Amino acid sequence: MYYPYLRGKQFELIALREFADLYDNYKVIPIIEPVKAAFNSMVLAVSAMKKKGLKFVVILNPQVGDIIGQMQIIETGLADVLPDRTVWSPAFIVNNNNHQQIITQINNQNYQHVFLICKDNLDTSALTLAQMIQMDNVTHIVSTASSTRIKRLAQRNSKSVIRLDDNFIPQRKNSDFLSIPEEMFTEEYNFFSDDGYDGISDYTVLPSEFVESGMGPVAVAIHWTYEKNTESVWVRHFVSDTNVDRSNVQGKFAEAARKAVEFLNYSQPRIFPLIHISI
Repeated sequence: MYYPYLRGKQFELIALREFADLYDNYKVIPIIEPVKAAFNSMVLAVSAMKKKGLKFVVILNPQVGDIIGQMQIIETGLADVLPDRTVWSPAFIVNNNNHQQIITQINNQNYQHVFLICKDNLDTSALTLAQMIQMDNVTHIVSTASSTRIKRLAQRNSKSVIRLDDNFIPQRKNSDFLSIPEEMFTEEYNFFSDDGYDGISDYTVLPSEFVESGMGPVAVAIHWTYEKNTESVWVRHFVSDTNVDRSNVQGKFAEAARKAVEFLNYSQPRIFPLIHISI
């Protein structure tokens, strides 16, 4: 099972809506970390996923963006589209200071099928961390490959363990991708079960570090994942050519898109549904 980890920004939510239209019982369950206090785009995405029967996970304590520390605002903002908890699962990002808060929230709201997201730099010896993982309400642990202690503790308590990878290699400037036409993105979908995992997760073709959109781009880059062979997924970068100043963004996008179309017409690889455009 694949659990793409997406921030709830406008274009990521549009991508989820479009993927929902194509959904046909693929083994995909998106994990969404809301980052905006306005929930209009989130409501549209959730409604589209529910309509097509695409299950999803919503992080209730986002650690980046506009609503850090506002746990209740998410279910309040999505109250009209999240009443049925059979179609979505709650998730919490675990850090070294919020164990008791998460335990209390799970118990008070009687959340079921809870996902715990355990990234790096956790104190894995903390008793409250073990208590969280042992809770009957918790069914899935999302952790990085370096968290071997968390993996062992989760498996000992019969939890599903999902490996979280940071596969995309960002560059300082979009134009730097001109010298990197393609690179391998992942091969873990072939091997995660051999390593004792029940699924895989990554940030798609986005860096794990959250970055708000800034000023107009000097260069536009389109990052497209595809199955180059049966063993691995690669990412190809299509970059605009007129990268001298910030003028004519539409023209820059057309240049990058033209390269992508030429590549697709020539090679016709198996295309994965989530792409990213850096502007």
